[in-house]
Amino acid sequence: MSIENIYQAQQAFFASGATLPYAYRRKQLKLLKKAVKRYERGIMAALYADLHKPPMEAFGSEVGLVYGEIKYCLTHLKRWMRPEPVSSPFMLYPSKSKIHRAPLGQTLIIGPWNYPFSLIITPLIGAIAGGNCAILKPSEMAPNTAAVIASLIQDTFAPAYITVVDGEGREVIPELMQHRFDHVFFTGSTNVGKKVLEMAAPHLTPVTLELGGKSPCVVDDKVDIQIAAKRIIWGKYFNAGQTCIAPDYVLVHARVKEDLIAAMKKTITSYYGENPALSKHYARIINKKRFDTLHSYLSKGKILHGGDTDPSTLYIGPTLMENAAIDEEIFGPILPIMTYEHLGDAVQYIKQHPTPLSLYVFTNRSSTEKTLIEQLRFGGGCVNNVLGHYTNVELPFGGVGYSGMGQYHGKYNFLTFTHAKAVMKTGTWLDIKLKYPPYRGLGLLKRLMK
Repeated sequence: MSIENIYQAQQAFFASGATLPYAYRRKQLKLLKKAVKRYERGIMAALYADLHKPPMEAFGSEVGLVYGEIKYCLTHLKRWMRPEPVSSPFMLYPSKSKIHRAPLGQTLIIGPWNYPFSLIITPLIGAIAGGNCAILKPSEMAPNTAAVIASLIQDTFAPAYITVVDGEGREVIPELMQHRFDHVFFTGSTNVGKKVLEMAAPHLTPVTLELGGKSPCVVDDKVDIQIAAKRIIWGKYFNAGQTCIAPDYVLVHARVKEDLIAAMKKTITSYYGENPALSKHYARIINKKRFDTLHSYLSKGKILHGGDTDPSTLYIGPTLMENAAIDEEIFGPILPIMTYEHLGDAVQYIKQHPTPLSLYVFTNRSSTEKTLIEQLRFGGGCVNNVLGHYTNVELPFGGVGYSGMGQYHGKYNFLTFTHAKAVMKTGTWLDIKLKYPPYRGLGLLKRLMK
């Protein structure tokens, strides 16, 4: 089917009202879960082929998270769909007010290459729960996973309800966005996100942008160094650093810098061995273009550990650097380490790269935690941990400013793909004449409204 035919078919299907009932949405979520289980082995193989993802990382961050989102949604969907009563002004008595969560309509979900399964299927869960139709555009940069997604969706849903459009993003996405969608959900780079927003603007289409940025990791001098090193190294080199919420750089108090670096080096070896290239627990870079970009960063500072590469296998080892002049988001297994003497200096440095997607703080001082959380703008984050906030289905996930707009996960996924429709119902058994012309009783009105 052509994009035009798919679009028209989904317009007609949504207009039919088939997606509205709770029973229909619940059934589709269950079908999706069964399909993921049926394709699980193929999904895992595709993630390995595209990114060399270790099974633990592939399941934990892709398949497992999708199972968790579906389960949570099935548990709570009926309550989310129930109209929410709110109070009504006394002067409008006898009235009752409710908020109805209405489907948006036809949605477009554009996925990234770094988590090519979960970051397109998770928003799809929200679209289904919200009662919408959806067109999915997986990343062509992860072709094996894109192919599995296309097969899974084709085997499970009618194209007039949910379908996949493949091809080069720079060609397909502009063609898709010539049409007016009721919502566009994009995960990817800031530069492409800007273009998506520009294409959506003529149609006044609302857009969720899940982007990235230089997410800082602050380590003060009152901290468990060993725990900090273990958690930072795990989070940074998960998926070979190709994670939008990975620590982009570390700001460590000068008093504990050397201790932290020593602990980090030891941790890297304990996780991946003396030669991480031989480890079964370490991913690879997505393609040659990204490899070359990351390789160029290695000359922009002093390498403290790692720095080994192999272009034939797209391997870049876990690398620690200092004095690294890297202004753009790294998005790879290179971790610059910088020092600070006073917390205010760290705050000012972080503000030079505004509104990161995540902030991580390692401290046993409540004052440090309070200062960083209150004085910095960021999408979300952790204290004495990394990445963890993303996995909590009870927490909203999303950026702010340059790191994106909009939120999802759990209930916020449902809210993103629905409209809060305000409805007031007024009884007819009482009709107060004071509100009609000719007007009188201004003094009474003032007393009521004040």
